[in-house]
Amino acid sequence: MITPRAGSVVFQNIKKQFGSFTAIHDLSLTIEPGQLVTLLGPSGCGKTTTLRMLAGLEHPTSGKILIGGKDVTMLPANERDVSMVFQSYALFPHMSSLDNVAYGLESSGLKKKEARERAEEGLKLVGLGGMGGRLPAELSGGQQQRVAVARALVLEPQVLLLDEPLSNLDARLRRQVRTEIRDLQQRLGFTAVYVTHDQDEALAVSDRIVIMKDGVIAQEGSPRDLYEAPASAFIADFMGEANVVPCDVISVEGADATIRIGALEHRVPSRNAKPGPAKLAVRPNSITLEPASGAAFPGQITHAAYLGDHVEYEVETSTGRLFVVDPAVERALAPATEVAVGFKGRGIAIING
Repeated sequence: MITPRAGSVVFQNIKKQFGSFTAIHDLSLTIEPGQLVTLLGPSGCGKTTTLRMLAGLEHPTSGKILIGGKDVTMLPANERDVSMVFQSYALFPHMSSLDNVAYGLESSGLKKKEARERAEEGLKLVGLGGMGGRLPAELSGGQQQRVAVARALVLEPQVLLLDEPLSNLDARLRRQVRTEIRDLQQRLGFTAVYVTHDQDEALAVSDRIVIMKDGVIAQEGSPRDLYEAPASAFIADFMGEANVVPCDVISVEGADATIRIGALEHRVPSRNAKPGPAKLAVRPNSITLEPASGAAFPGQITHAAYLGDHVEYEVETSTGRLFVVDPAVERALAPATEVAVGFKGRGIAIING
């Protein structure tokens, strides 16, 4: 039976320079055994460099990396007890699926018969039992990715690394395969470090998300924490879009604060805010629109787009343009409609930066 040994991962004050350019600045991060942690961020933020250092494909300029309590900072990739699933799958095109999965086992010295038995087990684990004789070209993109996952898992690594594993798949397959990866990780309990630039993907698969920007950790936490309580305008906008608008905090009472935009008042979690000017992150689906004039927070629809199960609006207000997502398709509002803007109870947060 394939039983990956879940190991911890620790980055201690990691710095990585390429010549005069510093890609990673003093990064410290701990990943507990059995967690799936996603490194998320825009291109150039340092997430892939961090993964490559963990894999042993790059070495840090300073600091330490520990896997399962062992210092692996300067060890080569083949001595780290990790396996990697690449964006490009990296399958041998002339070898069958079974041979691709068995290749790493045979290279590590396992007898061919035992290697092939474990490879068969690995293919069954990812739902490809009986398909070991097919070449990669005879498989769909999703099936090829499952072969790559099986090849990594049969080595029973302490940590599974996944580098943009779904980026070559279409939208429907991405949803399917990400669900399969998450189910497999929870069932086997292995530690996984997952790199993506896709926010929905990160929200769907992660125990924790680490958002990186310019080589540092901008914020980390559970998917719900990052979505509902972003620490900055960058996090709010990166995690699923947000309208960032100025407001005034007019009172704070324990865990709640009352904010004002124009003449509209609304209660939100205080998040250590103090009375005075502040910024508010408002999710597009947390805004309500009602036809009205002379409203407490008036606006005018400048654009409306019907997208089947919802309508997207752009609304011009005194605080700037708002992006609104409204599921009420049966009463779609036309451009130039004067509206009263309101807020729902969730998806609204005071931000500090």
